[in-house]
Amino acid sequence: MKNPYLPLPMRIEKITVETGDKSLKTFSLGFVREEDQRRFSFVPGQFAEVGIFGKGEAPFGIASSPMDTTRVEFTVYKVPGGTVTTALHEACVGYVVGMRGPYGNGFPLGAMQGCDILIIGGGFAFTTLRSLVNYMLHSDNRARFGRIQIIYGAREPGLLLYKEELAEWQQRNDLALTLTVDRCTPADGWTGCVGVVPKVLQEARPPAANTYTVVCGPPVMIRFTLPVLQELGFGPERILLSLEMKMKCGIGVCGRCNIGHKYVCKDGPVFSLAELSQLPSEY
Repeated sequence: MKNPYLPLPMRIEKITVETGDKSLKTFSLGFVREEDQRRFSFVPGQFAEVGIFGKGEAPFGIASSPMDTTRVEFTVYKVPGGTVTTALHEACVGYVVGMRGPYGNGFPLGAMQGCDILIIGGGFAFTTLRSLVNYMLHSDNRARFGRIQIIYGAREPGLLLYKEELAEWQQRNDLALTLTVDRCTPADGWTGCVGVVPKVLQEARPPAANTYTVVCGPPVMIRFTLPVLQELGFGPERILLSLEMKMKCGIGVCGRCNIGHKYVCKDGPVFSLAELSQLPSEY
């Protein structure tokens, strides 16, 4: 039986500084062993444990698309005083880390096929949403999904992730992307929307018919976004959320991620609002 605690060795192939304050970096990890690359697969929305040998490990949502089988990407926030995230941010290209996973369930891609998709993201929780968007935009998959609309917000322009990719998405004619920031100054040179995500959503009023919406962001954003979605007519079974903030060991052993009778690392992190309504409140 495979040892669930034994990580795959992964080599850091590229590091991208995502934000102006350098608090978020994307690590592109390549497989050290070819057999690991052949066997590894995942669904957008799943997560993995990334570890620095001698320091520990932590769970992160997978930010890359499963259509890219050569690498696995994670966008990591450097937590003040965080041992693992600090060690990752200090690592260099070529350094070998450990990776366990994938764990949890991903977005229900089969059920979402043939439907319009509304993506709502806030802050650095946009990582798994990026994985989903790039999966849907892949030439092998794009025809399986209807209209794709994205509303993505950050506190300020410098904290938006994946800026080059966002610019490419804005040039496409098969999706609608709205970027917004809570605040900005003239020095930022920002010409996009200014306002919190729930307000922008209410003004956009996307149609709810035949649409799945995926929401991932800080709890305060989600708390004020859900009433807007319900007002617009989105049913709870078609509102998908990720509780990745609750992830811990990944295999349902430590017991630190339970919500009622559910374990986020095994039953989640993706839940519909209908499922969450039967559990103790998390937002």
